[in-house]
Amino acid sequence: MIWEIEDGPRAIEGLDERGRPRPEYAAGLGLVPAPIGRRVLAMVIEGLFIGLLQLPMLLIALPAIIGAVGSADPADAIFGRPDAVWVVVSAVVPYALTTVFLLVQLILLGRRGVTLGKAFTGLRAVNVKTLERPRFWRGAVVRYLVQVASLLVPVIGALLVIALSPLFDPDRRRRGWPDLAAQTYLVDIRKGLNPYDAKRMRIARKTLATDLRDEKASLPSLATPVSGPATDVYIPVARNRGGVLGAPKERAGGGERSAAEEGPFAPIQESPFAVDSARDIAPPTREPVVLARQAAEPPAPTATPVPTAAPAPEPAPAPESTPRPESIEEPATSSASIAPAETLLPGATSTTWSAPDLMPSAGAALTASLVLDSGEQLDVPATGAVLGRAPSVAGADAGAAPIAVADSTKSVSKTHVALRWIDDALVAVDLGSTNGSGVIRDGAETELDAGVPATLRSGDTLRFGDRHASVRLT
Repeated sequence: MIWEIEDGPRAIEGLDERGRPRPEYAAGLGLVPAPIGRRVLAMVIEGLFIGLLQLPMLLIALPAIIGAVGSADPADAIFGRPDAVWVVVSAVVPYALTTVFLLVQLILLGRRGVTLGKAFTGLRAVNVKTLERPRFWRGAVVRYLVQVASLLVPVIGALLVIALSPLFDPDRRRRGWPDLAAQTYLVDIRKGLNPYDAKRMRIARKTLATDLRDEKASLPSLATPVSGPATDVYIPVARNRGGVLGAPKERAGGGERSAAEEGPFAPIQESPFAVDSARDIAPPTREPVVLARQAAEPPAPTATPVPTAAPAPEPAPAPESTPRPESIEEPATSSASIAPAETLLPGATSTTWSAPDLMPSAGAALTASLVLDSGEQLDVPATGAVLGRAPSVAGADAGAAPIAVADSTKSVSKTHVALRWIDDALVAVDLGSTNGSGVIRDGAETELDAGVPATLRSGDTLRFGDRHASVRLT
């Protein structure tokens, strides 16, 4: 067994260099501050419920206690009553129920950030730094102690601490004095994100982190490099999150391109949607076509000098018969490499190959492989495969190979998606996964319905959960 030990404290997202929470990070996740009106309403609901629990004591025990105060023996005045048992019960039971209610309130607030009033008004409390549960002692007990202390000054104390103090928050997040003391943040889950929805919170954090990395990443310049009077012309070949990727098409001034003139596009030689099999089915060389063109232009016959002494000139020998272009056998090429109607004329540029042209010819035995976003390459056997964190094969995929895919965020289901061969075509079938699957083609993603097969092409990207895999067909 291998134990993983963290080297240092856990990194908390959304803090500045001084360790203080950044309001814009919480706003970027979709957290909305709780309105003051509903904050007060939540406190009123909890106060009314406590008053309802104390109602028997107010109606039975309190008048008996007040009547016994003026007597010579208060204890005898209370216990000598014929209904003394009801007086004691009406005083003890409400006290016990109120204690239990407050204890449950503290536990729920520390564990789930909710109380009775917050549940009715759609509010939740979280730790202001971690945006997770506020904890029991600091986030719940300290908060209630500040609120109870405000009741020492009737009406004015509660009005100032509960209703008016959120207006003085310098971060404009409506954090009152109880929130500042308990390091909590009260949010509205009706108009914003629920921080206790683990799935949506994880997606929001990952999306925000991806957007921040994209903004901070230094992208290469797409400007065309200039080298003297000759410039390079670039054509777009693909799109990604950074923009349009270009590839050199031709040099306007002619001549060879040096390594220094390649610019930022030197490593990009093909579209990201191209597959390795494109090298095996590359367009044929021009040599056979050039030979055919030379044969199609018969050379002029060489004139034979006529002797002057002869009475009549002898006929010149007929030029050697030149074979027609059709008689020259050109090397056979795959229909996927070049269309039959295309020819490479003099001065024509090379043909641009798209992803469908990279498919093998009909009737060929296909093999498939997946290249995961981690760089790992997985071969898809002829019997198909089932992908997931701990896949199990059954039913239509009984003979398929289970392929386990690691996913620390658990966005991939245990049995997520199946790859099947149907009529010499590779199809993907979502197996009712939690986070769904999709096929990304030409920059657009198509969601897969559970149980409905979708045909895959070479160069497609298969998304399952938060993982991605590039499809290669050869």
